Amino acid sequence: MHRRIIVPSALAASFLLAIPASAADYVPGAPGIGDSYYPTSGNGGYDVSHYDLRLRYQPATDLLEGTATILATTRQNLSRFNLDLGLKVSEVRVNGRVAKFTASGDHELEVTPAVPLEKNKEISVVVRYAGKPSEFKVDGWSAWARTPDGAVAAQEPDSAAWWFPSNDHPLDKATFDVSVSVPAGHQAISNGVLQSQSTALGWTRFNWRSDKPQATYLATLAVGKFDITTDRTANGLPVLNAYSKDLGANAGSARASIERTTEVAEWLESVFGPYPFNALGGYVPNVTSGFALETQTRPFYSPRQFANGANVSVVVHELAHQWYGDSVSVRDWKDIWINEGFARYGQWLWSEKEGEGTAQELADYVYALRGADDPFWTVKPGDPGPENQFHGAVYDRGALALQALRNEIGDEDFFAVLKGWPQQFAYGNARVADFVRYAERVSGKPLAELFDTWLYQPSKPAAPAAAAAGLSVPAPAARGAAPEPVRPKSWKKIAATNTVHDHERGGRGGH
Repeated sequence: MHRRIIVPSALAASFLLAIPASAADYVPGAPGIGDSYYPTSGNGGYDVSHYDLRLRYQPATDLLEGTATILATTRQNLSRFNLDLGLKVSEVRVNGRVAKFTASGDHELEVTPAVPLEKNKEISVVVRYAGKPSEFKVDGWSAWARTPDGAVAAQEPDSAAWWFPSNDHPLDKATFDVSVSVPAGHQAISNGVLQSQSTALGWTRFNWRSDKPQATYLATLAVGKFDITTDRTANGLPVLNAYSKDLGANAGSARASIERTTEVAEWLESVFGPYPFNALGGYVPNVTSGFALETQTRPFYSPRQFANGANVSVVVHELAHQWYGDSVSVRDWKDIWINEGFARYGQWLWSEKEGEGTAQELADYVYALRGADDPFWTVKPGDPGPENQFHGAVYDRGALALQALRNEIGDEDFFAVLKGWPQQFAYGNARVADFVRYAERVSGKPLAELFDTWLYQPSKPAAPAAAAAGLSVPAPAARGAAPEPVRPKSWKKIAATNTVHDHERGGRGGH
């Protein structure tokens, strides 16, 4: 009798060969995309290319019913993957086959396909779901606002989980088709171009298309009764603005502001380069909030933004985001200065154009307005922390950093940077460090120290640093309090938009 002797290494190899590849190589996708501020936002293992949303909404009951078709590409061998959604799911199919699913955490939908998914393959995911979005909360917070005649989904840093399943992080952009059926007499407003609408059996369906990559938080839905104005720009771009019929005393000032959208966008093209999307406009629903948001192609404005009269400055802010924040989006939420510093600086440039205070005068005012002991200066615009993500310092000190850059490299290079940057990273994502490197390449100057001073130091830059950056530094008072700095004419309107991203909530911790 002959006995075969298997040495340990050979024995181990034989066991490995016996294990199916699906068991050894296919693992679940991560439940978060890896954001430093919101670890559970987004998901790992796949990239979405397109969302097709077919929805039905009843304002009287707040019932939303939806079928979402998601087209994506796997980025690893997947045994399971997550979507972000807060509503109740009835069925999931992956590549046409019924998949298992379960809800976990605040907003995680864990999907297990019938067959594991191979890396770098295109997949389709169909999710049927329903629920009342206003009943879904995360740490007591909601991105869904009911109105007297409908509802609105518009929030930051996320709002998608309230109305459609997604990979909910700016790193995973996609194109969108949004088809919404509402009771006849109501309208549904979303991003992009209205492709068609039709009415049957007491319901009207609106079909919207946003054909450029769009972050999920920039997708919006508004249902209600609106007065709608339409037009085209000189270049043929469709413009659609919508105003709730019950805005009351704010109706006139809202229209007087939003109807200047085309004018503002054309001027911004001279500053930031060609407008990056397929549509233009804005909407003002009857909500009680005070903020505005740069929802792609069609910014959302709260009526309170116009409580003191017309304010074109807020329109400038939200439209500037179409380049800085929408076309070029953050890679990580700590890079929020990429969005807000530039949108605020756009307001400063508009002030300069309107003869209501130059950007230099506004920078001098911001620097002189607060003493060195003001907590304002402890916020670092380049990495403010989730609790200070929308702090005023990210806006005002963030714009101050850009004026310092302008003075350092001169107008020719500075405006070349403002135009070139959105072209360089169009429809993608970037970090603050990417902007610093880009500005250094265009100007040929080392700029790391300048940006460290104005974006990353938790203190007011000292007088020598301010003077070196071209700011007018007030002389110390001989006795008593220092004189009040001269306030530019535009400051009141700009300050009125400081609630522009006051999202009326606290931080959400690990979410």
